[in-house]
Amino acid sequence: MLEAMRRGVWGSTLGLVTALALCASGVAAQGGPAAVDGATMRQADAPANVGDWQSYSRTWDEQRFSPLDQINDENVGQLGLAWYADLETFRGVQASPLVIDGILYNVSIYNVVTAYDGKTGEKLWTYDPEVGPEWARLACCGPSARGIAAWNGKLYIGALDGRLIAIDATDGREIWSSQTFPEGQEYSITGAPRVYDGKVVIGNGGADYGSRGFVTAWDAENGEQVWKFYIVPTDPAAGPDGEASDSAMAIAQPTWSGRFWEMAAGGGGNAWDSFAYDPELNLVYIGTGNGSPHSWHFRSEGKGDNLFLCSIVAVDATSGEYRWHYQEVPEEDWDYTCTQPIVLADLTIDGKVRKVAMHAP
Repeated sequence: MLEAMRRGVWGSTLGLVTALALCASGVAAQGGPAAVDGATMRQADAPANVGDWQSYSRTWDEQRFSPLDQINDENVGQLGLAWYADLETFRGVQASPLVIDGILYNVSIYNVVTAYDGKTGEKLWTYDPEVGPEWARLACCGPSARGIAAWNGKLYIGALDGRLIAIDATDGREIWSSQTFPEGQEYSITGAPRVYDGKVVIGNGGADYGSRGFVTAWDAENGEQVWKFYIVPTDPAAGPDGEASDSAMAIAQPTWSGRFWEMAAGGGGNAWDSFAYDPELNLVYIGTGNGSPHSWHFRSEGKGDNLFLCSIVAVDATSGEYRWHYQEVPEEDWDYTCTQPIVLADLTIDGKVRKVAMHAP
């Protein structure tokens, strides 16, 4: 019986519904289930991949657009129910499922992952990481999960309790698990992990409780940490963190005032769900969150822009080192939180093609 059932959130009428678009490719790829790699992600619109949804927003540029056209505004009214599956919870299930080689992978509350046959709806397996029910209280917005990631036959779960978990896409067997934030501190994970050329990138939440936000990257094969990037500075007397963000913290430190690391118990800025990747530039774009506490006057004595709150921060995908930033809301006195999806595109502006990042926080 699923952990969700044990918690007494039985049988809602919520259903997982598939239409013809998800059933178009029912044959597994030669590489096995979820054989996602750099080639398939770079060629998402190729005939062999166009029916898949291999990442949280389908592609690394986060556009969430499928070029499939078999279902359109003229025939959509002819569609009917192919199958459904009860999600066995009354809570909101926010995740974007992955669809790869005819298999649909969905994550529900408390990070329970289920694989379904895309044609028939047959449940193939379920993995329950057994996240403690107390995390529904410790996380700001309940035990939600926004998505999972796939790479080289594995699925990746950013668990509410801070574990980054890799499971086998064939049977849901756990392969490795790494703790991404310090235990006993006010962090949580509700956002979807992303995999960029073999590195799993994950953020966290907790600014509303006084944590210091950061983003980490992990080796997709063995779960070892590759780099760590802090979003806001801390006590300058403590010296550099010894992390990829050290040069960025030298920029951010002068924009804060007072003993904010004590008042805010961290400063906030947590990037809980906003990443994009440009493989040509080898840059990861991070959308950062609100400050802690919310009020700038208490947080920083009413002084300074408080970098890198509510910003887009670009870091090197290989090393995690700072490249550039744009702060969308200096001071961030209003809990606006710049953690909404970042969309990358090549746009012609004044007759010149430019790489742009679009963001609507």
